[in-house]
Order: sequence, then structure tokens, then C-alpha cells
Amino acid sequence: MIIFKYAEPLARYIQQQKAADKQVGFVPTMGALHNGHIALIERSKKETSITVCSIFVNPTQFNNASDYQLYPNTIEQDIVRLEAAGCDVLFLPSIAEMYPNGTNNLEKYDLGYLETLLEGKYRPGHFQGVCQVMNRLLTMVQAHKLFMGQKDYQQCMVVSRLLQLMQSPTGLITCPTLREPDGLAMSSRNLRLSPEDRQKATTIYKCLTLIKQECNQGVFWPVIKEKAEKLLTDAGFRIDYVELADANTLQPATATMATIYQGPRVALIAAFLHDVRLIDNMLV
Repeated sequence: MIIFKYAEPLARYIQQQKAADKQVGFVPTMGALHNGHIALIERSKKETSITVCSIFVNPTQFNNASDYQLYPNTIEQDIVRLEAAGCDVLFLPSIAEMYPNGTNNLEKYDLGYLETLLEGKYRPGHFQGVCQVMNRLLTMVQAHKLFMGQKDYQQCMVVSRLLQLMQSPTGLITCPTLREPDGLAMSSRNLRLSPEDRQKATTIYKCLTLIKQECNQGVFWPVIKEKAEKLLTDAGFRIDYVELADANTLQPATATMATIYQGPRVALIAAFLHDVRLIDNMLV
């Protein structure tokens, strides 16, 4: 595996691979890699000739300075895992490489309603930060295919919008969420959970499963929502949202009866266990 810290030599390498008619796959991460990330690397390896992974903890997408400071850093283990997975290239830029003019007064992106609901509502400015870093990464890597996980459902929709705004030829491949044996969605933030909270965290998966079952039985949505919220609060969670949305637009899909809404739906949850915020979703 080749490690690049600067965009210029990375771009030269990518151009050489493209000149040799090789397809380039890209997996952007913030490190603290888990099996979900490795599954994205493996998917890229199946579909492309060269797989590039980036590790960069992007300061502009954090609403909370302490969340940024506490974000897990496991770079040595990450490198070992990427090499074992057969990743071809690791891009490991500094903040100065990504934001040579600093992080103030950065560009803004027209994301429409996507940044007014769910994650956009509870983390104002977050998706602007995602777009700021992804625009730079996509421009630097120039991949044919971009691989991202469904756990960050709304983020995938935002990046899809960004690709349109950039008029980028890169194709977005959204891959299924990987879960622990007890259902907890794999996440770098799980490393911050105490053993006790790690057990409680499975409640989110239990709630999503409940929502899916009861929606498909035609139960009244407010009843389902109240049950799910009680499960979470009883387990010690502080809830940001428990919602049912149109799987294609993220607009609320909560008609009077869940069964009246005919389109594909997704249940989404965001909640805190102490100071660790967890998100998950499930197609219904």
C-alpha cells in the first residue's frame, strides 16, 4: 500500500493508473476503522482496479469542539487493517493540505431542504462541512466510483447532491450497514462507549426492528413512535429524533396510517448515550 500525504503526488499516481485504463475506487473515512469500513474497501476492490482510502478527521463538520477533540485516533491500527484488506492507496492529508487558506469563510453549497431536517436540523452546518471536505477529496482523488455506507443515510443523499452540483462523473455506490452480532451498527464512535453503554446501545437496533415490524402491520405511526421513544428513554438515551421518512427524499412519510404511505420508507434514529451520539436507520 502506498501512503500519500499530499494531493499533488496522489493526483499524478491516479493519472498514471487511469492512463493504464484502470478504474479507481474511493473510500473516504475519518479513521478508527472497523469492519464496516473494510467491507467498503472489499466492495471497491471487487468493482475497481485501484482502491484509494482517505483518513482525515474533518474539523468543519463537527458542531461540537469536544466531539472533534475526542474523535478516536487509531492510525497505526488503521494502516495495518488497510494493508491486510489489500487497499492500494492511503491518502493521509493534514488540515493545512485540505484547507490551505484556513477553515474560515469557506464556500457554501445549495443543499435545499436536506439540511433543514433530521441531521441537518440537529447539527446545523454539519452538511456544509461534509460538502467542503468531500468536494476537496473528490477533486483530489478523481475516482470513477465512490463507496459509502448506508448507516449515514442522509449524508449519502447530501453527497449525491454534491456530485450533481460539482457535475462530477464519479458514481456513488451506497453499501449496506454492517452490524455487530447483537445488531448494533458498526461505528467509530462505538469505541467511546463504556461497557455498560455498549450493551444499552443495542436498543437503537431493537427500536428500528420494532418500527419495521409494526409499520408493516399497519400500526398507527404515533403509537409506534411513542413505543420506540419510550424504549430509548428507558435505556438512558437522550433523543434527537425518531422518524419515518420517504426513502428517496427524506420527507416525512408518516401519513395517518403507516400503510397509507405507499412509497419506500426508512426509519431513522439519532440519540445520545451520555456524550456519545449514535445514529442508525433501517429500510421499512
